[in-house]
Amino acid sequence: MSILTAVLIGLATGIAFGFALEKSRVFEPGVIVGQMQLRSFIMLKVFLAAVITGLIVLAVLNGIFGVPLQLKPLLLRADIVGGLILGAGIALAGACPGTSMAQLGAGYKDAWFIVLGGIAGAMAYGYFHEPIIALLPEKGDKVSFDQLLGLPFWTVALALAATLVVFLIVLERLIPWAREVGSDVDGLVSPSAENNATVAGAPATPRA
Repeated sequence: MSILTAVLIGLATGIAFGFALEKSRVFEPGVIVGQMQLRSFIMLKVFLAAVITGLIVLAVLNGIFGVPLQLKPLLLRADIVGGLILGAGIALAGACPGTSMAQLGAGYKDAWFIVLGGIAGAMAYGYFHEPIIALLPEKGDKVSFDQLLGLPFWTVALALAATLVVFLIVLERLIPWAREVGSDVDGLVSPSAENNATVAGAPATPRA
């Protein structure tokens, strides 16, 4: 594959990814913070949909075309520490590295600080990579569920994808996307809706 082909494929997938982020509203700070507070599940729905798509594509590529899988070693301590740091940053900023670019496109000016912070963090990690790795010495094994179960990868991938589809359908029926995204499509309850709920729930004022 030439460099130009790789760039064009990356550009096309980036456009598709950004389009999906914008239409799902998962890039909205209110949606992201709501997911971290477990009061909104739009982010979970979108990410699980991406996992399902990836499982099906990998099942086809591996099962039909024989494309080998490139497993990464499981680094449990590093994954936990890194995940906690990333999660704290997402909760505080209301964005992650991918959604910050979509926020820029949508006109969120403070997303520039998130992008600059991400670049600074990547540079700092590059400079202090060795000391950071020394703090978490670990040699992970390349393991996968299909190896543990002794089954072909494509069968495990399709079974997991089907399970996640059922879970998403149930979750969407219990908590519809339209209700979670709010009247202003930003994942936040509008002040007018809060006022209406307060008025509706307030006790009637006794007449003199």
